[in-house]
Amino acid sequence: MKNYLIKISIVCLSAIVVNSGCKKFLEHEVPGAYAEQDFYKTDQDATQAVTAVYDMMQAHYNSNWGSLYMVKMLLSDESNAGGSDAGDQPGYQTLDNYNFDATNDKVRDAWRMCYFTIYRANKVINRTLPDTDLRKRLIAEAKFLRAYNYFELVSLWGDVPLVLDDIPPAEYTTTGRKPKATVYTQIEKDLQEAIAILPLKNTFTGGDRFRVAKGAAQGLLGKALLYQQKWAEAAVQFEAVITSGQYSLAPSVGAAFSRGFEFGPESLFEISYTNARSYDWGNFPWGSAPESNIHIQLMGPRGDYYTKAPSDSLIGGWGFNLPKQKLWDAFNAAGDVQRRRQIIMSQAELVAAGGNWSNSSAWDYEGYFQRKYASYSAQTGGPISELNYGTNWRHLRYADILLMAAEAYYRAANEVKARQYLNQVRTRSSMVDLTATGTALFDAIVRERQLELAFEGFRYADLVRWGLAAQELGTLGFQANKHGLLPIPDYDVRTAGLTQNSNY
Repeated sequence: MKNYLIKISIVCLSAIVVNSGCKKFLEHEVPGAYAEQDFYKTDQDATQAVTAVYDMMQAHYNSNWGSLYMVKMLLSDESNAGGSDAGDQPGYQTLDNYNFDATNDKVRDAWRMCYFTIYRANKVINRTLPDTDLRKRLIAEAKFLRAYNYFELVSLWGDVPLVLDDIPPAEYTTTGRKPKATVYTQIEKDLQEAIAILPLKNTFTGGDRFRVAKGAAQGLLGKALLYQQKWAEAAVQFEAVITSGQYSLAPSVGAAFSRGFEFGPESLFEISYTNARSYDWGNFPWGSAPESNIHIQLMGPRGDYYTKAPSDSLIGGWGFNLPKQKLWDAFNAAGDVQRRRQIIMSQAELVAAGGNWSNSSAWDYEGYFQRKYASYSAQTGGPISELNYGTNWRHLRYADILLMAAEAYYRAANEVKARQYLNQVRTRSSMVDLTATGTALFDAIVRERQLELAFEGFRYADLVRWGLAAQELGTLGFQANKHGLLPIPDYDVRTAGLTQNSNY
């Protein structure tokens, strides 16, 4: 996927297709591009079109720092925005402080990225004839990708426009938002149809390893059912993944996020980047869509103050997404040392290893650095390391499946299964098996998700759906009658007639 040339040229639309912009290269006529009515005809056309759907999910930087990952992270109690000061990427700063509104540019761009991806998926689903086995599979991949993006939308914004095909201009302002239940019904339908077609993970090799397999669709369906409190149905889907023989835990959390384990046994779904484009300060596509993951540089320890330890591969970055003391304390309270060292590092540990940090009063800095999506030298390449990180986003991995299965079984009154899957994750990190029951078992699942999945962007949604957000995020500014959902972007409210979420 990383180096695929896409010959399709289309005009991207947002939720209701109202002049919301798109990847800038799509706004220009492409010499030699096919007219739409002449495309989606062959296996090659369908392959390229589906690659373009995956490609849009790379667009966390697309002329603006508008990462869906960062939006979800900064709503949680795991990290601070960071950067140089309160004026450095104010869209991220206001999310971190819960004083954002419907004009927040990061919220707007995260919303658009989801709908741009859905738009491309719709094209594949509606215009590709399932005349060959390959095209049937590619349509199934597109259905998964559409479902994934609708899941992001419905879990963050609630009721959202449900766009399944092109919208005539006359309907731009009347499409409106659909109830969450209706959106979830479509998610389930897409995923069930994808499961029936998609092959097992081990059928994809080489350059096709990025493609979604049956287990990814089953895992996402389980997650969608879990979020709807359909506990027993969710457990069935998670169990199908667990018993498929296709997935296992990597040796450690650190290994799971290493370059060598990309698309490895713990990976159900990840979006890939490349470190081989040889970007430098002159040719980096700041105005459009790089193929490297520039957000990794954004999140590295701020290079103005950071000196790496001689034996460590964590190099300097731009200082965003800085861990909070609360997360460090959570690891210590759990006695979770081995895993913690692979996820969060203290200034004291840096200095003890021979490195240094020269500004203890740096903006949003509480004494810690994150090591999961970190600026490791082994992940970068090219003439300018800052611009060439190839780190993949891990969207769905096996440890998450086990913990969601534990939760589903607990809610469905099967505590034996719940403890079994909870302890599988704990054992990987040399933690003792738990024998907790009742409320204590649920609390253990909550804590394990906080620690195992730290810095993966799931904490905020977990706290909201558990009803714990006001308790855990209240001191950050979270208001229960407002911040359980993000605001519908102001542009779409004004130009498309969408209703706004409460209190924005």
